[in-house]
Amino acid sequence: MLCHAHDWNAMNLQRRSLGLFSAALLLLSACATPEPRTQTERTPIVFVHGNGDSAALWQSTIWRFESNGWPTERLHPIDMPYPLARDADNKAQAGRSSTQEHMAFLQGEVQAVLRRTGASQVVLVGNSRGGNAIRNFICNGGGAAVVSHAVLGGTPNHGVQAIPGLNEANEFSGTGPFLKQLNAPKNAQGDEVCGPTRWMTIRSDNNDKFAQPDGLWLGMKGRPTMVGFDGPELKGAINVVIPKIDHRETSYSQAAFEATYRFITGQAPSSRVVRQTDVVLNGKVVGLGLDPMDSGSGNFVNNLPLRGARMEVFATDPASGQRRGPAVHLQTTGADGQWGPFRGRGDTTYEFVIQAAGYATTHIYRSPLPRSSQWLNMRPERANDADRAAQAVLSFTRPRGYFDPGRDAMSLDGQSSLPGVPPGAGVASSRLRLKDGTQRSVAASFNGEKIVGLTWPMAQGHTTVLELTD
Repeated sequence: MLCHAHDWNAMNLQRRSLGLFSAALLLLSACATPEPRTQTERTPIVFVHGNGDSAALWQSTIWRFESNGWPTERLHPIDMPYPLARDADNKAQAGRSSTQEHMAFLQGEVQAVLRRTGASQVVLVGNSRGGNAIRNFICNGGGAAVVSHAVLGGTPNHGVQAIPGLNEANEFSGTGPFLKQLNAPKNAQGDEVCGPTRWMTIRSDNNDKFAQPDGLWLGMKGRPTMVGFDGPELKGAINVVIPKIDHRETSYSQAAFEATYRFITGQAPSSRVVRQTDVVLNGKVVGLGLDPMDSGSGNFVNNLPLRGARMEVFATDPASGQRRGPAVHLQTTGADGQWGPFRGRGDTTYEFVIQAAGYATTHIYRSPLPRSSQWLNMRPERANDADRAAQAVLSFTRPRGYFDPGRDAMSLDGQSSLPGVPPGAGVASSRLRLKDGTQRSVAASFNGEKIVGLTWPMAQGHTTVLELTD
C-alpha cells in the first residue's frame, strides 16, 4: 500500500485526541513496509547531510539504528566534498557545488552501496540541502528504480524564500528553475513527488529558521519570504510535524529518528542507545578552504581530508577536564585524513588535540561516546583578529541542532545566557573570548549533557572547543 497525502488528511480527527506527532506515528506504522525477517535483509540506508555540513552529524542517528538491530555496514552517511551550494547554481564558484554535482556524487555513493551490500534498493535520508539532492536523484537521475523510501528533514522544498526575481538562480529560491521543476505536478492529483518511492517529510511546527514567513534569519528582517512554516512539506508525501524542533533537529533528533524508523519499518523503535563498554573511534581530520570572498579567518567548509595533521587523544577527568596521564592515542594523518582507529572506553571523557600547519592547536572536549563510530570527523580552527586579541578562546558548539534560549536549559562558564546566541533557534555555536590567560576549567551544559574542558593560551596558538553529542 502506497500512503500519500490523502491518508494523512484522514487522520485529522485523531490529531485532536492524540496530538499531531502521535497521529503521525500511527499513520507511519500503518503505511510502512513490514520489517524484514533478518538483519541481513535490512535495506541499506544512505544519509545525506545538509549545506556546509558533514557525515559526522549522523553519528547519533546511526547509534540509534544500530541499537535497534540495523547492521553497521548497512548504514552509510556520505561526505559531500564541497557541501556549500553555489550562490548561483548555473555559475561555477570556487569551493562550492552545483545541484548537478551534488546529485552526481549521491548517485555514485548509492551505486557503491548497492554493489557492496548486494541489495537492490536503498533508503535515502536527508537533511536540508541533502533533500534537494535526493529529490533531484530520484526524479531526474534514475533513482526511482533503486530508492524504496525517501525521508527529507527540514528540506526547503519550496525555498527559503519565494520572492519573484530575488536570487532565482540560487537552488534555495522557491521561484527559481531548480525548485520549480522539482515541484511541478507529477500527476492529476498535483503530487510533487515522483516514482514508486515512498516519501516522508519532517518539519517543525514553527521553529525552523529556514521555514519562516519573515526574513529575519536571511538578513531581511520584516520582509515577507512568501514561504510559510509548512514550506518543507510536499504534496503526495507523508508530512510529519514535530513541535519545537529546530532546522537540524528535523533529522538528527530522537523524535526525527522515531518517525523515520516507523516510516521505514512500521515498527516502534527503542529510544535507548545501547552502550558499549569498549569503543573503536575513527574519522577524518578535515580542513578549511580559503574563500576568495572572505577577508576574515578563511572558514570555508570543504570536507576534504587534511594530510599531515597530528592527533593526540587524552582521557580526562569529567569534573575538571584535566588529563589523566599521557596520550592514549597518537597519529599523524595520511592522504585519507584518518586519525584512528582508536580503541577507548564508552564511559570515559576524552580530549582530542589537533595540530596542523596554518591552524590553531585545537583542543576538542567531548562527553563520553557511548558506541563505536567511524564518522567522528573533526576540524581544527583558525583564529581571526578578534580571537588573537584575547588571552584564551573557547567555543561551545552543537552540530546536530541549535541553541534556543526560550526552549533549552543551557549554561556556559556559569552563565545561562550564552554569548552570541540571540532569541530563537538559529545559532549552533557560542564563543568566549577571555581576558585572563590563567588556565582553568570551563563547564558547559545543554539539556542534561555536560562537558568540561580547559582553557589554553591563544598567545601560543591554542583554542578550545566543547562539542555536544546531542
